[in-house]
Amino acid sequence: MTTAMTTRAATEVATTTDRRAADRGADGAADGRPVASRAYDSDVIERRKVLLVEDERSISGPLAAALEREGFDATVAGTASEALELASEAVPDLVLLDLMLPDGSGFDVCRELRRTSDVPVVMLTARADEADRIVGLELGADDYVVKPFSAREVIARVRAVLRRTTAPARGAEEGGRVEIGDLTLDRERRSAALAGEELDLSRKEFDLLERLMRAAGTVVTREQLIEDVWDMNWFGSTKTLDVHVSGLRRKLGDDAAEPRYIHTVRGVGFRFSAPSDLTG
Repeated sequence: MTTAMTTRAATEVATTTDRRAADRGADGAADGRPVASRAYDSDVIERRKVLLVEDERSISGPLAAALEREGFDATVAGTASEALELASEAVPDLVLLDLMLPDGSGFDVCRELRRTSDVPVVMLTARADEADRIVGLELGADDYVVKPFSAREVIARVRAVLRRTTAPARGAEEGGRVEIGDLTLDRERRSAALAGEELDLSRKEFDLLERLMRAAGTVVTREQLIEDVWDMNWFGSTKTLDVHVSGLRRKLGDDAAEPRYIHTVRGVGFRFSAPSDLTG
């Protein structure tokens, strides 16, 4: 990370933090400290735990303070090894993960987290290259923020990701199984199997597959998939939809040129094969 970028990111965080504190001054505590957001008042709801993995103290300090003011419990890790240790001990509700760490890559941390946990991960990256963001999404990250960022933007993304990942799954409400060809999806168990072999799907891959199978035989627009799977407040590029569709196709053994299950309707969205399409 360059010195200029670090300074700018720190300034963005600190400036937004000070502005929010000033805006909230009338609602502050008797000693002048701002109180937590009403929606996250500890008397109403348990404070959500955020693990912030960032080695630059000029960024982690102001951002952790902003998270605390907004009603979150923030824990800071400065290295990859410390991040994995704290993730195991503290069991956070969400991880804010910098990609450039002194003892490793945030990609490696994300990969290790995904071996044992579905904890939401928001990556903090100084890399604007699309390929790096796609790698993070394929490893299981839920969102990303490009540096320099403001505390307001990060906290908005944290809340949006938590809404998406903690809302009751539509499949759990409806219950039952869906079978199309050799593919079986169990909504209650949140599992899917192809020809009797269980598929290793990420949380978003399962949600996307469930949404497509539930509408089998009809076209689901890209906008509808983003709204239903990522929610209408999604901040990121719709490229993440293509990344997850590509991942699903790979795990289903589907050829994009001659698909058996997931068909692309160019300029519109995707259509999952109906049971009748796979008979005969």
